[in-house]
Amino acid sequence: MIATFYLLPKPYAVKFSAWFIRFFMGVTVRVKGTPDPEAQMFLLNHQSEMDIGIMETITDKDLAWVAKKELFKVPFFSLVLRLPNDIALERESKTALVKLLKDCKERIDEGRVITIFPEGTRTETGKMKPFKVGAKMVADKYGLKVQPVVLIATAWHFSNKRKIFNSGTVTAIYLDSFVADKNNPEWLNELHTRMQKVYDDELANHPRYR
Repeated sequence: MIATFYLLPKPYAVKFSAWFIRFFMGVTVRVKGTPDPEAQMFLLNHQSEMDIGIMETITDKDLAWVAKKELFKVPFFSLVLRLPNDIALERESKTALVKLLKDCKERIDEGRVITIFPEGTRTETGKMKPFKVGAKMVADKYGLKVQPVVLIATAWHFSNKRKIFNSGTVTAIYLDSFVADKNNPEWLNELHTRMQKVYDDELANHPRYR
């Protein structure tokens, strides 16, 4: 991506790299559901290092990823986040929240889609961690149209931690989009339950992942 960033128009350097990685890994993606062309925020469960590449290749949207600030300081790798102007998430504080809201608004005004792993970190157990409130604060503040995406057993195909590499077909499920309602303080928890159920139901049809 770094090598092609100045050669390809935005956001195609990122997407070209994502497609290259998928090709190299021998991974195809079965997409279920319908992407909402008006979605302003994608929320995804997170299991594998390949999740970002999968999402980049199943949408033509210019995604603005929200990532931990520490990743923006990693030598060389930080360019993967800095060049596309992704969003650095600092530790929770009032100042950090103000900056997050400001950065997200700037990207939305540029026509980009805010993309977040609300769990905040990867989990390979199949049980999603509780969702952090940052995504809800941003969505509530600007009344964003949110579309959840459930990725199925991506850690079965690639896990750097467990040194696993399996080519094959990954399933990505677009759920129905909705407009964030700040008057419903439980919508994020309700979404967590809904996404977990979709994951569990899909997994029940694929015994090889169990």
